Order: sequence, then structure tokens, then C-alpha cells
Amino acid sequence: MSSELISDYSVVHAKPKAFYERYERKEELQHQTHFCPGCGHGNVHKMLARAIDELGIQDRTILISPVGCSVFAYYYFDVGNVQAAHGRAPAVATAVKRSLPESIVIGYQGDGDLSAIGSAEILHAANRGENITVIFVNNAIYSMTGGQVAPTTLIGQKSTTTPGGRNPANEGYPLHVCELLATLEAPVYIERVGLGDNKQIVQATRAMRRAVENQVKGLGFSLIEVLSPCPTIWKMSPVEAQRWVKDVMEKTYPLGVFKDRTKEAHPWPKPEPAPALKELPRILGVDYEDVPEEPLANPINAEDVDLHVRVAGFGGQGVLLLGEVLADAGLDAGLEVSWLPSYGPEMRSGTSNCHVRLARQPIDSPLVTVPNVLVAMNEPSLKKFDASVRPGGWVIYNGDTFPSEYARDDVHVLALPFTRMADELGDSRVANMVMLGALLEITGTLPQASIDAALRRLVKNPKWLELDERALARGRELYRISCNEAGHECLCGS
Repeated sequence: MSSELISDYSVVHAKPKAFYERYERKEELQHQTHFCPGCGHGNVHKMLARAIDELGIQDRTILISPVGCSVFAYYYFDVGNVQAAHGRAPAVATAVKRSLPESIVIGYQGDGDLSAIGSAEILHAANRGENITVIFVNNAIYSMTGGQVAPTTLIGQKSTTTPGGRNPANEGYPLHVCELLATLEAPVYIERVGLGDNKQIVQATRAMRRAVENQVKGLGFSLIEVLSPCPTIWKMSPVEAQRWVKDVMEKTYPLGVFKDRTKEAHPWPKPEPAPALKELPRILGVDYEDVPEEPLANPINAEDVDLHVRVAGFGGQGVLLLGEVLADAGLDAGLEVSWLPSYGPEMRSGTSNCHVRLARQPIDSPLVTVPNVLVAMNEPSLKKFDASVRPGGWVIYNGDTFPSEYARDDVHVLALPFTRMADELGDSRVANMVMLGALLEITGTLPQASIDAALRRLVKNPKWLELDERALARGRELYRISCNEAGHECLCGS
């Protein structure tokens, strides 16, 4: 073939740019997905990727992946990706869209994920008319977990949990998601398509693009249900499974548009800007006399603040209050802050811990899995979390001595009988504030004014406020004494 003839050809069909060039889920299979031969997810992925390419929204798209056969979508789509808990994709999509309104948020779910555990999530997201796009892949069975009956399983269809076939008297009737959501006022566009033959695939491709385009236009909630083959679980060949979609599934789930308000729908209004910090007390109805009009300007000693603090102890030891005071003071000082409590159902006398992060930069996650400061208010907490402290970090332990079995030579340790010292101040329950005082002195990252303001906001009883203030001062003093004796250096380098 001559070069002149070759030059007349152009590529009209290629791998969508919305896919990664290579799929790195498995080192030896980077050229292919994990889906079974004949599975419909591959086709649906291509349709969605092409819609993203054609609409030019790759850099704005965030895909919410589900639990199910399509759980690894984030290995394939070169867009923003968020993995959601089982059934919670609509709730996660709502949060992402509302926090990033200019993004294009697409929820991708199977029938077990959406119509079973996630039925309430999809119902309320649709009822609110959230400006998201949902791709609902219906193969009438739980596939990833071995073929159990699903809400969408057909009458008479056999599964591992209905070996005699689905019986309406026992398992109920198949759930018609499109028909159900179409009764709501808010959704803009709802259509059911199939993958039973080439004609259906072409229509599904059009519907997929339209559902995404509706969101680009800001029109509101769109859902596309795709009847999809599952040869492996159905125990059919890929060709037989595709035919079964058209010849059998379609009789229970007729294809078509069930709701279309795109011509009359108005774009969602742009969200109002976030209120100023000084307006928050008024909006929340809280009388915070000590809230500054603006965050204190550069109040921190250390240039790069990035504290990962884990506080742990028994319920009733003031674990959560310690974390709250630390977080509230950080907020007062103009830092990025997160505070995440974690406790057993017993609360008092049960286990309790909290995660606190303080940083200058936006915080990526509130979880503190590798703390640089661990406040362990009892030995069980020390045993549980000591190994997780990053090298060079600090362990503040409430005990006469530090247990030798937990000793490490790559972390700093401050072990003191904080409870007994709190008792000497007037009440053993302020041991948490004594330990907080030591932590504040060690880190050197918060101005005293912010600590005082936070404490006054959180502790309303004058008696306890005065006692907590003395406990904080005592904790600072104890650390300085220990520091002078042992030659410690604080995290801020002072």
C-alpha cells in the first residue's frame, strides 16, 4: 500500500481518552479489564467514556464507584474517582456535587448495590432532584458474591438462594426502579435501555450521552437503567446471555423513556457563597463572644503545621473533650481542622478515642492512622496504638512509668501519673486537661489566646472552667520540668 493511499485514512474509532492508557490493577493484565467474557459492564464503560470524551468534560468528571462487579472502575476511568460504601453511591455523589458544583458527578451502580441496600439512597437523591447522573446496570442477580437472588431477579429465575426459582409469595416481585422513580416529581430524565442486540446498544449509547449532557446543562437528576447480560452467573454463553436480555428480561423490564422533563427543566441555581466566619455564630444561633472577626494572622510558631493527633482512653476520661478543645483552638487560630470521634456503644467505661488534625493546608482525610502525637490515657490504649506512631513522634502516657514492652527508640515519650496530678489540683477528672497542657507545650503550635477562647466556649460551668485552666497550666509546667531533665525537643523545633 502506498504512503499516499495511507495518508488518506484517518482514525474514526479508538480507545476513549477517558480511559487510562494501561490498567494497573494487575501487573500481568494491564491491557484488559477484569470483567468476564460477555459481561455488559465493558460495553457500558465504553459508552460512558465516549460520552465523557464527546462532551469534553474529562477534567471535570468524578465517578462514584460502587461495591459489586464494577468495583474496580477507578482502575479504568482516567477521571476523578471516589469509592463508595455498599449502596451509598447516591449519597456520596450528592456530597461531591454540592461541594464541587462545577464538577460532573456520575454514580455507577449494579442492581444489588442500587436496588437492595441502596434503595433508600437512590429514592431520596431522585426525590431531591440532585443534579447528578446515575448509571444503573441491571443483570437481575447478585453476580460478584455468587449469584444470590436480587430485588430485580425475575419471577421463576433460579439463583443460589432461590434454587426453585423466584416465588412472589416468598421473595416478592421484581423491583421496577425506573417505574418507581418516574412517579417522583423531581427527576428530569429516566430511561431503560438494553444490550440485547446492536440496535439496543446504539440506543443505549445515545441515552448515556443524553443523561450526562443533562448534568452538563445543569438540568437535574438523570438515571439510565441498562439491562445487561451476565453469562457466568446465568451459566450461559455470551451469545445466549445477550439473547436472554432481549427475549426474556425485556418482557419484565420493558425498554423506553419513563420520564423526560428536559425541555421544561431549568438549570439549577448556582450555590450561594459560603458565609464569612464572623457570621457563623449568628447563623447557628450561638452566642460566641470570643469568636474573632477574622482568624488570627499567622499565629503559629512552626511554618508547616501538620499535626496528626490520636487521643485514646476509656469513656468518661474526657477523651473527646480533649480533642474538641484542641480542634476548636486550631479553628480559632485560622488553621484547617478536623475532629473525628470514635467510641463503643457503652461510652462510659467503654473504649473511646478521637482523631484530630491541624494543618495549614486543606485536610485530605480526618482519619489519623499514623499519628505524630499519641495521647494514651490508659495502658490498653497504649497497647493498641503505640506501634502506629510515626518515627520521631510523641507518646504522652498516663502512667507512673512507660511499660517496657511498648518501648521504642524512635519516638519521644512523656510518661507521668497525670490522673494523680489532676487529683492534687482538686479533681482527677481534669487529667485530660493536664495531658492537653503537656501536648500544647510539646507541639508549640497554638497561641494561648486561642486555647483560652476554645475552653471558654466548650466549658460553661465557671467551677470547671477555672479548674481546667489550672490543669492546662500544670500540664505545661510538667512538660517543661521533664524537658529540662531529659533534654527533649518539641515538635516545633523550639
